[in-house]
Amino acid sequence: MTSSILRIDASARREGSISRDLADRIIARFPGAHVTTRDLANGLPLIDETWVGANFTPEAERSPEQRATLALSDDLIAEVKAADTLVIGLPIYNFGVPATLKAWVDQVARAGVTFRYSETGPEGLLTGKRAIVIVASGGTEAGSEIDFATGYLRHVLSFIGIKDVEFVTADRLALDPDGTLQSARDQIDALALAA
Repeated sequence: MTSSILRIDASARREGSISRDLADRIIARFPGAHVTTRDLANGLPLIDETWVGANFTPEAERSPEQRATLALSDDLIAEVKAADTLVIGLPIYNFGVPATLKAWVDQVARAGVTFRYSETGPEGLLTGKRAIVIVASGGTEAGSEIDFATGYLRHVLSFIGIKDVEFVTADRLALDPDGTLQSARDQIDALALAA
């Protein structure tokens, strides 16, 4: 059973957000689970030259300033490591993931920490976890040729070791809001409670 959940909200809206409402519904399916919430609505710092330099400096050789530069990344990775299950709200903005979610990915995907390169290729290090991704979109159908969000997020999660990824889709809300929301609720009701 899931005992620890990391909830990641990527919607820019705090009120009236479909992905947040559906995340609430998913969390309610796991009573007693410890839930850590990471709300990305206010954004995250983008990685820059200073961050890259700190990241590629061997840990034992990092200056105090470099350690401070990577502190948020370390915290975000610790949240993922501590969770059995990730519940990720994924609104599709302009056919892709919100910029704040991409910024989260850039902070979390770190060579030698969450993945490593081996003789057989990249190997994800955050194994044994489950991800439930809530997709909300006005007109982009999940899995269609104009959806550049779900495939990307599935690939990124797998790349860092999270291969058990399920999608709850509330896509094309502009076309059939009632039917789309009911379908998403039915998908949530059908989720297995054990990872």
